[in-house]
Amino acid sequence: MSGVSGVTVVVRTQGARRSRAINYYRPPPRGVLPRGLQAFPIVRLPRVPFRALRPARALARGALALACAAVQAAPGQPPSACAQWLHRLPGIQARQCAAAQLTPSGSHSQQGRPLFWRDVQPADGTPAPLRVLVVGAMHGDELTSASLALHWIALAEKAQRPVHWRFIPVLNPDGLLARRPTRVNARGVDLNRNFRTPGWEHDAPQYWEKRTRKDPRRWPGPAPLSEPESQFLHAQMETFRPQLVVSIHAPYGVLDFDGPHEPPQRLGRLRLDRVGVFPGSLGHYGGVLQGMPVVTIELDHAQRMPRDAEVRSMWNDLLRWMDTRLMPPAQKASPRGPRN
Repeated sequence: MSGVSGVTVVVRTQGARRSRAINYYRPPPRGVLPRGLQAFPIVRLPRVPFRALRPARALARGALALACAAVQAAPGQPPSACAQWLHRLPGIQARQCAAAQLTPSGSHSQQGRPLFWRDVQPADGTPAPLRVLVVGAMHGDELTSASLALHWIALAEKAQRPVHWRFIPVLNPDGLLARRPTRVNARGVDLNRNFRTPGWEHDAPQYWEKRTRKDPRRWPGPAPLSEPESQFLHAQMETFRPQLVVSIHAPYGVLDFDGPHEPPQRLGRLRLDRVGVFPGSLGHYGGVLQGMPVVTIELDHAQRMPRDAEVRSMWNDLLRWMDTRLMPPAQKASPRGPRN
């Protein structure tokens, strides 16, 4: 079912020749907002007394509640990923987002928002010997992580390499689209502490209580894989079976690595700084337990994208490392097309 995240109220005061548009983004009280989001509806109010403009927030809030009720009564197509995310993603234009051609995966977040993905495979249809899973916005307040994943979709299409890429630009849409973006999902769970690792039932709560002092931004949840978002990512690792997982975060400005193989020493300006594993982390589960190399990118800033040259530099360094450490010998000898 579609829903709304905001409303545009267009007001024409008595005797005025021009209308005044008020964009109101705040959702109505809990329980009113239906699942999903869509472009803001427009509510037109003609001949409003000038003094009525002062309580514009209350006016918009009421209009938004009415719009929500109308949408609930008339189900429609779910909104696109771009309609939901674009206003939040730094460094992404509408045409770039549309070109990514994201589609619903069939899975949903805690609040029922679709989890979108995109596969990029060799254009000639030949089976790719290498499968790579790229995940952004596991933490909803790390906005640039989603933007980088979208930029890399375009680079993957141009690269024409024997790789089957699977991109999940936003794993935590509820956190990304919260009134103020949050690290945790809608139930307050840090998805990067919610994977099943040995001794999770003891180690994860103890680490949260003792080491983080019950930091609400790092709560591992009531049980491993308790959240639909972590369940979805776990299912991709089980069924897609990637030979590499790239997990994009921000804002510590380092490169981390877990799993087999010699790690990359740098991606662009980011230098390797292995920080170890944590109970319930993706690196612990995928890299250590499953033997899937997990490259964790920590961008410098959560709200400001790197320059385009740096985005391409990180991409090219990743491809070079994949050629050296992961690509079968026959494929190394016959690379396909340019890197970017």
